[in-house]
Amino acid sequence: MKKYFICLMLGFLPIITFGQVDQMEKQTNEGGFFIPDSLKSLIPVSKQSLLRDVDVIFNSRMAYNSNFMDGNHTLSEFNVNQLRFELKGKIHDKVYFRFRNRYTREPVPGNLDNISRSVDLAFLRIDLSPKTKFSFGKLCADWGGYEFDFNPIDILTYNDLIENADNFLVGAGISHDIGDGRNSISFQVLNSRTKTFDEQYGSSAPPSINPSEYPLALVANWRGSFFDGKFETTYSYSYFNEAKGSHMNYFALGNKFKAKNFVLYYDFQYDDEGLDRLGIVSSIISSQYQYAAQSALYVENWVRAEYLVSPKVNLLLTVMNSNHSWKDNPDPNGSSKLSTSYGLIPTVQYMPFKDMNIKFYVAYTARKYNYTSYTENVFGVKDYTTGLLGFGFIAPLLVL
Repeated sequence: MKKYFICLMLGFLPIITFGQVDQMEKQTNEGGFFIPDSLKSLIPVSKQSLLRDVDVIFNSRMAYNSNFMDGNHTLSEFNVNQLRFELKGKIHDKVYFRFRNRYTREPVPGNLDNISRSVDLAFLRIDLSPKTKFSFGKLCADWGGYEFDFNPIDILTYNDLIENADNFLVGAGISHDIGDGRNSISFQVLNSRTKTFDEQYGSSAPPSINPSEYPLALVANWRGSFFDGKFETTYSYSYFNEAKGSHMNYFALGNKFKAKNFVLYYDFQYDDEGLDRLGIVSSIISSQYQYAAQSALYVENWVRAEYLVSPKVNLLLTVMNSNHSWKDNPDPNGSSKLSTSYGLIPTVQYMPFKDMNIKFYVAYTARKYNYTSYTENVFGVKDYTTGLLGFGFIAPLLVL
């Protein structure tokens, strides 16, 4: 099936263009499909076996969404929330490739890494041994925490940190399984961002801060499995060299507990930024300070519970909060704590097919943004709430 699908895709254009062969006379019946000889010749027989190890996936989430602000309805529309084309597979016994492109993001190349920001992944992985693997290209930063580990189509709304971070970066990484494979460690060296310092911060860069000649990030991750897989962890530490004298230290601790029909996730994240990379603190203080904040701190909690009521019905509840602080607030009477955001996402999923991973869902995402009294008085901001009611489907459509 795979080789026929590829042949048809690659052969369609030249058939339309040249159309010089009497197809009715050239067809042969193979496996229930009529395959013209002109198509079969496009890919040599010696190469067709590679197609067995290649997958083509459309990661999709589409919905009818109704939006609310401070309890008032603002807009309802059909929306393609996620559409990511993925191509992955083995091209050699020890060489694996993966490419994923996002069609819901503007394809603007980063002027630091020279690749479109719409490209999530584009890398080669070489298996140095059965337990050791080396990867090079545009990678997913191996941050701990299960919120980021999920396929993006399964996360209806991200917490503040991941929502505003650069999650896919160019670099290299190595991973190694420990012992019986229940534990693994990985180490990555990546660009610290997709853009140059000037493009990232522009006129908001503090005058005392100069770009680094080595804008790199170091990411270390440990994944563990205990009690026959009932308890799993993914913990990481990341060091980002954002600018001279300004660095980012990021800790992510992900925990997962599994029972028969129940799964519970808990992530704790601590992000100390010498220069406000996420930009949340900077946006809060922008009415009084024209530059990006220095010494911004973000502390987050994320909990997700799943209960499989029946083989076709799954209940989910996500609870999250994010705390935003400005440790270097120059106001002697000021507060370092500026705001806290909260999120609540109850979801019902219906899975009608046993042999196909399509989930129909209804979910409501409630967000609340609370500012401290000091922040409201000095920076003129006000508390607000948002809501999103969605009816849709989630599907990693494996078409090949």
